[in-house]
Amino acid sequence: MKKPTIGVLALQGAIEEHISMTKLAFKEMGVEGSVQLVKTVGEVNAVHGLIIPGGESTVMGRLSSVNQTLQAVKQRIYDGMPILGTCAGLILLARKVYDRVLGETPQPILGVMDVVVERNAFGRQKESFEAELEIPTIGDKKFPGVFIRAPAIREVGPQVKVLSKLGKIAVAAQQGKMIGTAFHPELTEDTRIHQLLINMMMDTYL
Repeated sequence: MKKPTIGVLALQGAIEEHISMTKLAFKEMGVEGSVQLVKTVGEVNAVHGLIIPGGESTVMGRLSSVNQTLQAVKQRIYDGMPILGTCAGLILLARKVYDRVLGETPQPILGVMDVVVERNAFGRQKESFEAELEIPTIGDKKFPGVFIRAPAIREVGPQVKVLSKLGKIAVAAQQGKMIGTAFHPELTEDTRIHQLLINMMMDTYL
């Protein structure tokens, strides 16, 4: 394997923050890896792992449908590429998405993770908040979850492992090599979620 490369789907959303956090995670792990923007089918196929950032899930879904990256990402996931979806990225991974006001949403999604996600479950922008989360998979130290117009995981299938809850609400989950978080790990100084993705990538391709 050449230098391990993680791509950040760069259609819309918190792109630069994920790039910075992934670079920091590589550095803290002592791994010589690279991070690149992903906007085309060719770029999707050139990376070893992918991050779908937070942002506007409807816009991201439509843009990725138009330039065909949505289908390319879906195929790479089926082929075993590790992926991290945060906030809007979690919404795109889900098999079903609904809004408490609008009901089930017809937006383009990947539909690859056996979870049902409710959009804006914790309120709109003004209701943004932070919470200390227990995520045993990444260690005993609590993780600083940043919730901005955050979704919630309302249902999980039998192959899905809930990684973290806020009260009784699931806010992070894993299915195979897919990780979805309702919060924004890229807006913290804690690289452990990104390290989890990197470790899965290294296990897959090394």
